[in-house]
Amino acid sequence: MKLSIGIVGLPNVGKSTLFKILTKSDVHIANYPFATIDPNVGVVAVPDERLEKLAKLSNSKKIIPAVVEFYDIAGLVKGASQGEGLGNQFLTHIRDTQAITVVLRVFSNPEIIHVEGAPDPIRDMEIINAELQLKDLDTIEKRLKKLDGEARAGDKKAIKNLEVINLVKAQLERGGLALEYRDEDIVKELTLLTAKRQVYLLNGTEAEVSEELKKKIKDFGADYVISDLSVEQSVDSLIKKAYEVLDLISFLTTGEDETRAWTIYRGSKAPQAAGAIHTDFEEKFIRAEVVGTEDLLKCGGWVQAKQKGLFKVEGKDYVVKDGDVMEIRHG
Repeated sequence: MKLSIGIVGLPNVGKSTLFKILTKSDVHIANYPFATIDPNVGVVAVPDERLEKLAKLSNSKKIIPAVVEFYDIAGLVKGASQGEGLGNQFLTHIRDTQAITVVLRVFSNPEIIHVEGAPDPIRDMEIINAELQLKDLDTIEKRLKKLDGEARAGDKKAIKNLEVINLVKAQLERGGLALEYRDEDIVKELTLLTAKRQVYLLNGTEAEVSEELKKKIKDFGADYVISDLSVEQSVDSLIKKAYEVLDLISFLTTGEDETRAWTIYRGSKAPQAAGAIHTDFEEKFIRAEVVGTEDLLKCGGWVQAKQKGLFKVEGKDYVVKDGDVMEIRHG
């Protein structure tokens, strides 16, 4: 699977600067709203120091890291859900992403224009989430009439979906998110924006971030990274935090041809991991030969790991761990 994240925020908060650091590419950065209308898409390698060590051990010809696809969306403004500032255009661009990075400006700099007059990260956070909520309510309203008719006709699935969607609607109208309903079929089908996990990037220094803001983010079921966007190290922190929030891990494969990282959800079993490599492998899975990265590196190879009893043969019920090096056997 490929992790995809939409970067959202008000204009001039550092979104395009973040994107430039993420992809090391020149994107359009300008000191006024709507400088970026179409989303810039960049594919970024997930930092994983284990890959290079394994590649050296296996004399691999190439290293293929896991990747994250970042969508840099034009700046949101109040009224975006109704089309203000081309809002409808770019809100739809994040429907298919798995998570949202919300960039909040916490730094003060009078030379950089703020669309709302002055930086206030809590207000900005509320504006962004309100626009996401309004967009989701619009999506729900468009579906409710049809769903209601299907439920009245006795469709059991429609009855369940209607019950869920009315709960989500009430939650959004109270100013909440749809996060707790993210696994419901109807929520997945409607790709609701507020059902996506959020990671906040607080653009500034630790001293500029209030405890109130931290609490507000945690109350929304989200997490945050603090960075003044002057160091590329912040990118690693953001990607790692996204993996943590989305409950993702990496397992690895290594050999002479390549050493590679594969992204799966924590708790995935061996056949599902095999399916990440190739869809046929999940169905035709026989067994997995597994050893932890650290054990393999300490031993110096597969043969030595077997001799020390660190190499294991696992079946369909094996739950894959982060850093497992695997060889999949399939029919």
